[in-house]
Amino acid sequence: MAPPVRDDQQREKPSPGKADRPEVSDRARQEQRLAQRLVAPAVVIMLLVTAFPILRALYLSFYTYSLTSPEDRAFIGIDNYVTALTDGLFWRDIGVTVLYMVVTVGIELVIGFAFAMVMHRVVFARGLIRTSILIPYGIITVVSGFAWQFAFTYQNGFINGWLPGIGDSFNWFGETTPAVIAIMVSEIWKTTPFMSLLLLAGLAQVSDDMIEAAKVDGATWWQRLWRVILPNMRAAIMVAVLFRALDAYRIFDNIFVMTSGAVGTESISFLVYRQTIEQFQLGMGSALSVLLFLSVLLVAFLIVKLFRVDLAKARGEE
Repeated sequence: MAPPVRDDQQREKPSPGKADRPEVSDRARQEQRLAQRLVAPAVVIMLLVTAFPILRALYLSFYTYSLTSPEDRAFIGIDNYVTALTDGLFWRDIGVTVLYMVVTVGIELVIGFAFAMVMHRVVFARGLIRTSILIPYGIITVVSGFAWQFAFTYQNGFINGWLPGIGDSFNWFGETTPAVIAIMVSEIWKTTPFMSLLLLAGLAQVSDDMIEAAKVDGATWWQRLWRVILPNMRAAIMVAVLFRALDAYRIFDNIFVMTSGAVGTESISFLVYRQTIEQFQLGMGSALSVLLFLSVLLVAFLIVKLFRVDLAKARGEE
């Protein structure tokens, strides 16, 4: 039987989680307070810049307000939200937007990971190869949109001639499905380098010792990929998917350039543009903007919940 523990021994036992925590010196506290004072003005300005448009849009969303007749503005409560949520056009655009996001991010994740592996493992002409892969991301989205619109145009484009089984007179922008595919190709080509760059940073965090240990244990390349590399890249993959999914959900430029929202290619961001800029309906446009903002928050929440990654633990802070 173990000897009883005296009360003084219990008091001297350090509490869990505090034994290895270093004490913060007075100088460190002063530096932290100085850093907070230096950052505070920028934080306040950024809050004002971001909060004012959001609050203004929320305020206008409760009004019927058109720039063509500003004197007729009237408070209507949540009628704009009810109209939007009961309109089939809104839900159709939400569906198209989700389709853009899921397909493009999924393909970019696979291709971007392959590019990241190449950039991480290449031993010759590393700078040239990395620069070549990242070139599309450096091109302005509108420029790449016009380039791909020209490529898919049947009058003078080259895509029809490259693809077997498609006639030279096939019009990619005449129907919904081919037009959506053309927009997705443009989006994937433009933003895959960004995905590969984020995944490359995650690959750099994977220890070579673990990979070598897996090799010694007889693991195949696929086993090392699924059991060692990907689990240790989970945080980086979540960040890459989160950033790209939020960006893809707000897709606007390529649609504006390539189809102007025609033949069922309109996204929710383009619907907000049409209501606010083209039709001058600030009340309805503001309500749609608020719904877009809330849906973006929902997408971010779902992605974080899906991956269930503790970023503090991934950084080694716990």
